[in-house]
Amino acid sequence: MFSNVKFWLTAASATVLASPLVAQEAIGIDEKVNQIFAKITGPFVSLIFSPFPGTSFPWIVMWLVIAATIFTLYFGFVQFRFFKHAIQLVKGDYSDPNDAGEVSHFQALATALSGTVGLGNIAGVAVAVGIGGPGATFWMILAGLLGMASKFTECTLGVKYRNEYPDGTVSGGPMYYISKGFKELGLPGGKFLAIVFSIFCILGALGGGNMFQANQAHAQISGITGDYPGWITGIIFALVVFAVIVGGIKSIANVTEKVVPFMGILYVGASLVILIVNYNMIGWAFGQIFAGAFTGLGVAGGFVGALIQGFKRAAFSNEAGVGSAAIAHSAVRTKEPITEGFVSLLEPLIDTVVICTMTALVIVISQQLIVDPATGNYMLNEAGNAIATVDGNSGVALTSAAFGASISWFPFVLAIAVVLFAFSTMISWSYYGLKSWTYLFGESKASELTFKIIFCVFIVIGAAASLGPVIDFSDAAIFAMAVVNIFCLYFLMKLVRKELASYAARLESGEIKKFAK
Repeated sequence: MFSNVKFWLTAASATVLASPLVAQEAIGIDEKVNQIFAKITGPFVSLIFSPFPGTSFPWIVMWLVIAATIFTLYFGFVQFRFFKHAIQLVKGDYSDPNDAGEVSHFQALATALSGTVGLGNIAGVAVAVGIGGPGATFWMILAGLLGMASKFTECTLGVKYRNEYPDGTVSGGPMYYISKGFKELGLPGGKFLAIVFSIFCILGALGGGNMFQANQAHAQISGITGDYPGWITGIIFALVVFAVIVGGIKSIANVTEKVVPFMGILYVGASLVILIVNYNMIGWAFGQIFAGAFTGLGVAGGFVGALIQGFKRAAFSNEAGVGSAAIAHSAVRTKEPITEGFVSLLEPLIDTVVICTMTALVIVISQQLIVDPATGNYMLNEAGNAIATVDGNSGVALTSAAFGASISWFPFVLAIAVVLFAFSTMISWSYYGLKSWTYLFGESKASELTFKIIFCVFIVIGAAASLGPVIDFSDAAIFAMAVVNIFCLYFLMKLVRKELASYAARLESGEIKKFAK
């Protein structure tokens, strides 16, 4: 399928660029879209990323880190105590096919991972390491480990308070557990907060789960096939995505359970090849990561700069505390809500601790980072030419250069991975946005179709816009979801602890047994 896409992209590019006048008008469309988009989203971005007074530390980053730390301590390091049991659940050892729900534990995990294991792992890590230096990787790993507890909390609630319908379908996520959970506890404002979350989730779906993916997919494809207008990539992606999402969560799960393992093996495998080829530099690379974590190694912002970038990109990559994954996990077949909480804590581990670290190691080892003697800061380089972090040749282009530095044809492998990552992320986030949309406007067929069309239109916009405004808006929209979600989780986490205590006691006593297959 993707070879055909590449053929049509190449053919379309050649056709458009054959006429200088048509090409000039086409590029002009991209620039006009970019200017309008940046102007509209600027105030929203500034609000979300405003720093603490007198510092450069974004308040939203601290909001996520503090929450993940509190959940880790409150649940007694649940991410480590129940790690083995989480693996057993994914394998289906405790799964009853007669339980309510639409997808298996593995399918739910694959769908949620397809929404997080995306270009944040490729382009986002490059941005983090580019701005914060190798040390940002250390803070990404720490944020990933802590974030496992945040995922556990929100996904348990997602299943516990989901809506189950007579036809076997389900709807769940923060908008449901906020409204129902607050009502159960006798707290006011649950319905209002659920509506606010839904609005932010729709924006997040259109931004980070859509536009950023289309934007960086176009950057990688055009880097191989030759430059051409982004809206061409956007239209083709929109058509393919629509063909999948029109079938609902079961269609999405059937695709993601096949695509996610393949793209994960492809990307991690490619990274391992480069690490094996450069095995003698792995120790040096980890030394750069640990040293840079506490000193900054000359990066602008030093230690604080490395910490901020590491936490920021980890949050964008694994979305722990955002609430998005709870929507996908709510569709699982189970009668024990806590089991999906256990399964979900594997996401940040796979997404951030494993895949993001692989990307960072490849970039550091490829020596794309050198110190500029004039400033003492790290500069991103390819063949001796500085690569800008955001506004120039950056993001996925940096990772591509890092792969190509070891094996010349590896950027082609990365191009396939980028297309798969972008595609899988978009179809998962279309489901997140859809459930928020139907929460606000009803679950009619017409309502669902309206959102799916809007979602596909934004794919075209994302592919046409430049990286700067897109990545800013993507971060802001997704982090805005976390503001509402984490605030509510603080009130609801005691309900999760009751579920955890009950399940742990029954598991230890033998009351909960493996399901006979």
